[in-house]
Amino acid sequence: MRILVVGAGATGGFFGARLVRADRDVTFLVRPGRAAVLRERGLRITGLGEDEVLEPNLVTAAELAEPYDLVLLSVKATALERALDDLAPAVGPRTVIVPFLNGMAHLDTLSARFGKESVLGGVVKVMTTVNGDGDIVRLGPLGELLIGEPDGGTSPRTEELAKELDVAGYDFTLSPDILAEMWHKWAFIASLAAATCLMRGSVGDIVAVAGGAEFGRAIAAEAAAVVAAAGFPLAAKALAATTSLLTQEGSPATASMYRDLVTGQPAEVEQILGDLVSRARELSVDTPLLDVATLHLRVHERRAAA
Repeated sequence: MRILVVGAGATGGFFGARLVRADRDVTFLVRPGRAAVLRERGLRITGLGEDEVLEPNLVTAAELAEPYDLVLLSVKATALERALDDLAPAVGPRTVIVPFLNGMAHLDTLSARFGKESVLGGVVKVMTTVNGDGDIVRLGPLGELLIGEPDGGTSPRTEELAKELDVAGYDFTLSPDILAEMWHKWAFIASLAAATCLMRGSVGDIVAVAGGAEFGRAIAAEAAAVVAAAGFPLAAKALAATTSLLTQEGSPATASMYRDLVTGQPAEVEQILGDLVSRARELSVDTPLLDVATLHLRVHERRAAA
């Protein structure tokens, strides 16, 4: 099976590297600048255990000329439209696309462009970032990949994909309810992003001050209420886990959106928070803290754009 990983950053680079290590036929679609870095330094993964260096197969949009069997789409939502133009030659009649973006709106975008039948649901959970040298840095041991049919259940094609994607180096799940998994991750990401961006600090920084833990609980409760109103309620254990993370003393945890914020980079405010609070309004759910966090990040986006 020929696999195209769109993006070789913190997420695509990590999961793609695991597939390369498992001798899967993997090519990375990257921009020319990223290609130059990877050709010079290799695809490097550092931070936990021994450093890894791979020499991956690379292709740029100008060089992409034929369909692949599987496309793993790992770009930020802010880069989605351009990425779709870049990867279009890789999508044939039998190509399956598995996106690893946050939120839900990208499913509609992909279905409109390539057909609903070509798109699966996907969730990844990993703690990685890219450093100044272009290397992927693991910030923790977490590594999970989930895929599934958007309409629920399993199918022959997802079972076939599972054989390709279930490799050493991360936990793989073929989910019979991938939309619920996507909504639940959205609630988690939105909670962590809203808390750390609004307070401009890590979870530990927030919890260390009076009212910090209560703030974390309130943020988690708001996101959970939206998800429940949408028809995908969090199990009590899952909500407790999110609340625990947002109230953990001394935790260095921050969201990737926070790291974008403090470095002056564009953030996925509309896809992660803007869309969520918009849906909250449609569902008559009050989200005052998420609303303020969204406004705060929209100001940041306006400044970054200027």
